[in-house]
Amino acid sequence: MKDLLLYMAKNLVDNPDAVSVNEITEEDGLVLELRVAPEDMGKVIGRQGRIAKEIRTIIKTVAQRDGEKVTVEIVD
Repeated sequence: MKDLLLYMAKNLVDNPDAVSVNEITEEDGLVLELRVAPEDMGKVIGRQGRIAKEIRTIIKTVAQRDGEKVTVEIVD
C-alpha cells in the first residue's frame, strides 16, 4: 500500500523528493500518513478534495482486495 501511495503522490506533485509516507499500525487497521511539500498540498487535495478522495478510494479498494483495512491521512 505504501508503495502505491508514494507512486500516486510523486506523480501529482512538482517536488517528488519531498513526498513521504509513514505507516502507523493501529488496532483497527493501518494508517498511512502522506506528507508533501507545502506548495504541493493543493495538488494532492484537489478542488473540493476530489483528488484526496480518489486517492483514499483507490487505496481502500486495493486494501480490501487483500483483506486489510487502510486509511490515508494527508498531513501538513
